[in-house]
Amino acid sequence: MDIRAQVSMVFHLDKCIGCHTCSVACKNIWTDRKGTEYMWWNNVETKPGTGYPTLWEDQEKYKGGWQKDSYGKLQLRLHSRLKGMANLFFNPFLPTIDDYYEPWTYDYENLFNAPEGDDQPTARAVSMITGKPMDSIEAGPNWDDDLGGSPVYARNDTNLDELTEDEREQLNELERVVFFYLPRICNHCLNPGCVAACPQGAIYKRGEDGIVLISQEKCRAWRMCISGCPYKKTYYNWSSGKSEKCILCFPRLESGQPPACFHSCVGRIRYLGVLLYDADKIEQCASVPDDQLVEAQRNMIMDPFDPAVISAAKANGISDAMITSAQNSPVYKFVMKWRIALPLHSEFRTLPMLFYVPPMLPVLAKTRDGTYDVAGLENENLGAMLSSLEKARMPIKYMARMFAAGNVGEVEDVYRKLIAVRIFKRAQKVKDYGQAEVDSALAQGKTNAEEVEAIFRLTALPTYEERFVVPPLGRESAVEAWEDPLDHKREAGFGNLVQITRRRF
Repeated sequence: MDIRAQVSMVFHLDKCIGCHTCSVACKNIWTDRKGTEYMWWNNVETKPGTGYPTLWEDQEKYKGGWQKDSYGKLQLRLHSRLKGMANLFFNPFLPTIDDYYEPWTYDYENLFNAPEGDDQPTARAVSMITGKPMDSIEAGPNWDDDLGGSPVYARNDTNLDELTEDEREQLNELERVVFFYLPRICNHCLNPGCVAACPQGAIYKRGEDGIVLISQEKCRAWRMCISGCPYKKTYYNWSSGKSEKCILCFPRLESGQPPACFHSCVGRIRYLGVLLYDADKIEQCASVPDDQLVEAQRNMIMDPFDPAVISAAKANGISDAMITSAQNSPVYKFVMKWRIALPLHSEFRTLPMLFYVPPMLPVLAKTRDGTYDVAGLENENLGAMLSSLEKARMPIKYMARMFAAGNVGEVEDVYRKLIAVRIFKRAQKVKDYGQAEVDSALAQGKTNAEEVEAIFRLTALPTYEERFVVPPLGRESAVEAWEDPLDHKREAGFGNLVQITRRRF
């Protein structure tokens, strides 16, 4: 057992309101520099939709992530090592500026200082890359916001490929239009494609917490990392000539604070904690068939209360405080204890460490005479379930394609437990369901009253400390490494540095 620690995250999609506060917080801190105008380390997409950059989920187009070769071995979808060296100066699988958008500002100088005249002066759009006026603005980072469910954008969503033609057409009916929000950051994967694709070795995982970073000194702008990442969360800074990505706000983590996008989240959908995993299982777990990937990834995550795991963790240099953080981690509860959080597109085989609780689906069922019954659903005899998995407005196969590599059973198990929580709490607060219906829901969700209450409290009533269990990352050791060992004012200097860090971040 090679036990390591990984800072991991859970996003509860049922609570996301699509306000983009997380995106703006990240933009203001990290990507407000020249060359980063189009970078959104944190972005919020409307699904169904094509996302940002456009069609990032289509790996036939971008060749991101991993695949199994004819011998069953993992290899980059982008290229082999030999082919990568041969094509070092040519990469046809990069997103273009049109797949993102050409960032722009406005000519406010003309608006404010235009001479008096008969016409109203305007602020013309100006490209932030070329500095030249733009005739038209054709895209933006959230261009299809709230329109993902419309025929214009939803038709091109690759997650709809598994649906029948009839199911796809039903989504375009006015009564069935539906969307939800999908916030995304770098997943800080256990088997990152960006790390493997970089010919310079500039991308690495930090040993103490698993955060994936890019060395700005080593980066030579080959941009293979952009293609290698199937989530397209690595970007090229056209001004500095370096690649950049989400750093999970590690300066904030080192001072005991959650990342900026977590801290600013209005819906409080974000949870952060530590997971202990067995690094010896990475290749094995990433090589299983698609429908087994979710369970294989769970099998990699170890029980932080197991004495054998604790002993192996300590042998690897993981501190007692880090182990305690893993034991208190909300991520462990969502992913392992309750099994209601799933990885995004596990078929990319990068073993992402950002998990999602799928959104509860809105209900719209057809009655027997072919008309739509939005309010009651009594004609379908759905009873206390409130939502029928078979008749949900968003097909379960779509959610399974996103969160379980097509394994419908995994997603159905999650929804049954979430529905059980809803019915249990409605029976308590609204008192519109009887005990028989509650017992039936608990049985179908394979849960019990105690677990349901715990899920409800961490979902709806968590404290700040329950949502963010930030591990100690040995900041004092990192600071001491840069200080003169003869400096007797080290302790005071460290304290000042912490204060400066807190003020800055």
